[in-house]
Amino acid sequence: MRIIPALICALAAATIPWQTRPASGQDDVFDFIPDGGRTLLEGLARTGLNDDLADAIATETGDAAAWRDKLVAAQADSAIDSWQLDTLAQYLAANAPMDPAGDLPRDGRDMVLAQCQSCHIVTVVVTQDRTRDAWLGTLHKPSHIEINLTEDERGALADYLVLNAGIPIDLVPPELRAGGASY
Repeated sequence: MRIIPALICALAAATIPWQTRPASGQDDVFDFIPDGGRTLLEGLARTGLNDDLADAIATETGDAAAWRDKLVAAQADSAIDSWQLDTLAQYLAANAPMDPAGDLPRDGRDMVLAQCQSCHIVTVVVTQDRTRDAWLGTLHKPSHIEINLTEDERGALADYLVLNAGIPIDLVPPELRAGGASY
């Protein structure tokens, strides 16, 4: 009867709009969760994307290593740290080509906040240091298969979690440390 809880979680997740960062100056209890590629790309776009990089994002595909090289060549690495650079490269590998000034697809952080915490306290997810295969294995279990994610989104979520999960519990706000899965 694990289908019923999974179905309830999937329905709840489908009705919760995906999260964005609060307006500047507002507290966000989830600030400890690293930014995803959408947020990083929006930040770079606000400060002015190099024309060559903007054109590449709009017209090219590539794996994360190729996008990392393009970001470094465009000197985007001067605006973000190495960890963020890897996160953005993974996001671009999963989503480009796309209009960098348009409505961007949701990123791993967006999916964690919208999908995972509809059934779990978010700490259950972001404190686990796991491989891509382990994350994908969880995302394909009967209790998770009904979550409203495409196969590509499952892969992008797993990639985000490999890079950004494994957060030490002492960096998690105390109010988010208790609890666990609610199913």
